[in-house]
Amino acid sequence: MTRILILIKGLGRGGAEQLLVNAAPYLDTERFRYEFAYLLPWKNALVVDLERAGFEVSCLHGARGLGWLKRLRRLVAEHDIDIIHAHLPYTAIGARIAFWRDHGVKIVYTEHNMWSRYKTLTSWANAFTFSRNDHVFAVSNEVRGSVRYPSLLARRPLPPLETLYHGPDPEAIMRWAGEDGVRQELGIPGDAPVVGTVANLKAHKGHDYLLQAAVRVKESVPDARFVCVGLGPLEDELRRRSLQLGLEKTVIFTGFRADAPRLMKAFDIFALPSIHEGLPIALVEAMMLGKPAVVTRAGGTPEVVEDGQQGYLVASRDPNALAGRIVELLEDKSLRMRMGAAARVRAADFDIRKSVERMETLYDRLHRTAGADGSQSTAPSRPEEREAG
Repeated sequence: MTRILILIKGLGRGGAEQLLVNAAPYLDTERFRYEFAYLLPWKNALVVDLERAGFEVSCLHGARGLGWLKRLRRLVAEHDIDIIHAHLPYTAIGARIAFWRDHGVKIVYTEHNMWSRYKTLTSWANAFTFSRNDHVFAVSNEVRGSVRYPSLLARRPLPPLETLYHGPDPEAIMRWAGEDGVRQELGIPGDAPVVGTVANLKAHKGHDYLLQAAVRVKESVPDARFVCVGLGPLEDELRRRSLQLGLEKTVIFTGFRADAPRLMKAFDIFALPSIHEGLPIALVEAMMLGKPAVVTRAGGTPEVVEDGQQGYLVASRDPNALAGRIVELLEDKSLRMRMGAAARVRAADFDIRKSVERMETLYDRLHRTAGADGSQSTAPSRPEEREAG
């Protein structure tokens, strides 16, 4: 049985972290033995979900210094780990360093973000150690295309690199498919159109531009409501900004909601005003529920939404364009219904079960092709795999 360690910095409620929980029900535990490890003890909200699914979860206590690298090596040795699958650069960099010369342990990495978005030190450390990966998945073509070594490292070999779309668990999403009194709970009149977003309240998600757009939408559709689902460091600032813009009766902040798909079912439109993105899972969830989208051309969003088909793409930091497309959809129910139906069809391409199947195919190949000394490298075996130059 191949032993897999899934390694991530934290298990709080973020997009990359939620993907691990989405995948958990579909992992083949007859062929693979899975366990999970994370570094930050206070980011543990999803630990209970993984443990409830029957998986062992370890905290490596990596908040201070690099002592966690020794703890990682000890865990790998004691549990006979064959493959480490790391998510997010900090943990991946550490795993590569810890097993730099030990090719008996294979390293798979999922790149969730554009390389241009990383801080200088992270970017250089990621690039310098990147060749130690045995295989890399990128969550979108845009993310994959951003993988470019700095000129000083141009001679370093790149590992096999492919795009692998990750997404929600469709069965879990459809369990929340009923509105179940959401409008009444949030104080929204039954006939008021609802524009909603689900995202952490962080600067790169662009919520302030959505608030500015809400002012303009309100002029054309006075009874429209905007629902912002999520937590984050900008919550107080965004609430104050909403009041300054006179949106106290228009914008509703719900905070974190474990039943976010239930709330999304009550939306007429899903909006995402991001400045930069990897591939937004909440967008795919909304589309699975048949919601047309108005989103910015950020990161992988154009790979999810085809402009004019499942919704509209607009430029980042442009509240006027955002508002214009939202009003267009709010004023045309038949258009919303048509785009919503197309969105549901498109979302099927991002089913988490497909990505699990591909990852496990890779795990199996890496384990089977490892030489006696564990040093045999793997070459791309699928047409969509490539080495970035």
